[in-house]
Amino acid sequence: MRVERHEAVVVGAGASGLWAAARLAEAGIDVLVLEKTARCGTKILASGGSHCNLTTTLDAEAAGALFGKAGARFLRHGLRLLPPEKVRERFHELGVETVEAPLEKIFPTSGRARDVRDALSGWMLRAGAKLRLECGVRSVERHAEGWLIAPERGAALVTQALVLALGGRSYERTGTTGDAYAWLAALDLPLVEPVPALVPLTSPAAWVRELSGIAVQGAHARMLDAAGRQLGERTRPVLFTHQGISGPGAMDLSEHVARRSGAARVLSIDLTHDLSVEMLQQRLTRAAQESGSGGVARVLNQELQLELPRRLLEAVLAQAGLAPDARVAQLARDKRQRLVAALQGLAVPVEDTRGFDWAEVTAGGLALAAVDPGSMEIKGRPGLHVIGELLDLQGPIGGLNFQAAFATAQVAASALAKRLRKA
Repeated sequence: MRVERHEAVVVGAGASGLWAAARLAEAGIDVLVLEKTARCGTKILASGGSHCNLTTTLDAEAAGALFGKAGARFLRHGLRLLPPEKVRERFHELGVETVEAPLEKIFPTSGRARDVRDALSGWMLRAGAKLRLECGVRSVERHAEGWLIAPERGAALVTQALVLALGGRSYERTGTTGDAYAWLAALDLPLVEPVPALVPLTSPAAWVRELSGIAVQGAHARMLDAAGRQLGERTRPVLFTHQGISGPGAMDLSEHVARRSGAARVLSIDLTHDLSVEMLQQRLTRAAQESGSGGVARVLNQELQLELPRRLLEAVLAQAGLAPDARVAQLARDKRQRLVAALQGLAVPVEDTRGFDWAEVTAGGLALAAVDPGSMEIKGRPGLHVIGELLDLQGPIGGLNFQAAFATAQVAASALAKRLRKA
């Protein structure tokens, strides 16, 4: 069998793979990058509506906290090594100026995701890494010299250091088809079931779909199970669609739906900008006294300044059991209470997610307990490192997942550079 040897091989030329390969090559390491598709960074090009929200304005601690307790603990070292401001500095050095946007987002000033992809790939190639496109991998296994990679074409590859950066299954049309899950399972490594995350939700309710096109800024969304228990919450915009509901407020909570597809779920949306029950009751009572026979819809928008679209107001009134032409002065106390409850918790029934084809990331993957967070090396598998979305590590919308990809790549490259240069 013909064998080709490299000090390091990175499988996957996405965000984490390109960053890791560039850093390894800068350290003088002979690194080869394998990419199954005809171009690198395809998912980068598709991200953020082709604008690429590449990191966050949050500091390292605040960014880490959005990955949950386990994720924050795992990322602590990586975010110290490469905090969001350092990612931004690196792109500036690569010629990509950035701009801040609402919701703690950072975009390239040009608005072009291609500039981000080109900066990463150009950095990697200038540093001396080799890139092999349209070169998928059939399998990986242990070898006397480290790791053996069986590519779909060409000679077998042997390396001391293998970095898996293949991503999950989200946006499968970009090449992320979950190939590495089978390799990890064959190595008897623990996997958390991959499910679509940061994905729009579907609703069986016709009234929800009839609100298509309506966006609610700053909505406080809570995902509830069939018993009314809260599974998660986010304060972010939500968008009603012809399928159900989307926008960061809904998509950030979508993993709770994907984990039990088909189970009853309700997205409860507070439309009052977190006004208290007491304040709403007081304002409605005062409005009833001052506005006389004014309609409820007008009072809510003008007196309470909720600025809700007519169709959405009608949905709120319907949930409260009130007629569209209800007058505020005619509302008895129990009806005002029902109206407040509907305003603070518009109950949107959720059926399912729209699946991996619409998911921005994959939740699940290699269990974090199997990985050393100080090197991204798999415990008990010397020389095998996993980075990026292949890990059971996902944050909400807002550049957090790119930040995690870059940080885990930085950790792996730094650890490997120290080890290989000592060898």
